[in-house]
Amino acid sequence: MRRASDWLLAGCLLVSAATVQADDCVKPVYLTLDTGHMGVAEQVAQVLRRQQVRVTFFAANERTQEGDGSLGVGPNAHWAAWWRARAAEGHAFASHTLNHTYWRADLPQPDGSVRFRVRASAGAQAGRDQIWDAARYCADIKAADTRLREITGVAPLPLYRAPGGKTSPALLAAAQACAGGGYLHVGWSAAGFLGDELPSDKFPNDLLLRQALRDIRPGDVLMAHLGIWSRQDPWAPAVLEPLIEGLKQRGFCFRTLRDHPDFRAWIAAHPSAEK
Repeated sequence: MRRASDWLLAGCLLVSAATVQADDCVKPVYLTLDTGHMGVAEQVAQVLRRQQVRVTFFAANERTQEGDGSLGVGPNAHWAAWWRARAAEGHAFASHTLNHTYWRADLPQPDGSVRFRVRASAGAQAGRDQIWDAARYCADIKAADTRLREITGVAPLPLYRAPGGKTSPALLAAAQACAGGGYLHVGWSAAGFLGDELPSDKFPNDLLLRQALRDIRPGDVLMAHLGIWSRQDPWAPAVLEPLIEGLKQRGFCFRTLRDHPDFRAWIAAHPSAEK
């Protein structure tokens, strides 16, 4: 008869083996989701729960189908409970600039500094070109970071994604040098562009799914949205779960950007953003 200590040891070994297996991620991919009109947000959340996949959300206060902002607060906090639920599930968060502000051009100044022509797609100045210095650009990144903290109670990562992925070396340097803690930019891999922004008549969902399953490689950063206004046949309801299942069948596993080798050192060096 086995002694109680033997059963205890066996149980510990099983728990240890299960932990090793859970952490044994040799083909990681990093799914990231940017805000949009939020029309598929709950469907996306359901898929992620079913598949037990954690992602990194890049959030801006964009206009939604409800007419409010995706990071609204106070009387416009329609999505606050949704964000809090994602935080409780262990997802990661990062800034997408509060007003979804696109870089359009560098404007070198006589004193050697650089200003930036930008255009926001949300907020009071939406659709208008503005000229910002580095501090003003940092403020827009920081504002989304702060809003995410207020809503979720979770510290965002010291990372950000410029809308459209549009940047310049000067803009990236400005973001990294932001006062109070800089932000490292995160783009996406070539195969990680999942195509949900493309017209569905030319790029149907089944084509996008096949391409992704064929081309994605370990270490890739994948990018899609929580709703794209211009796409007639929404991507997420048709593609997201088959994509996750197909990648799992090919031996891939999903991690947040906390674990990405290109960003781990930056995150560790900016602990204030993880408090």
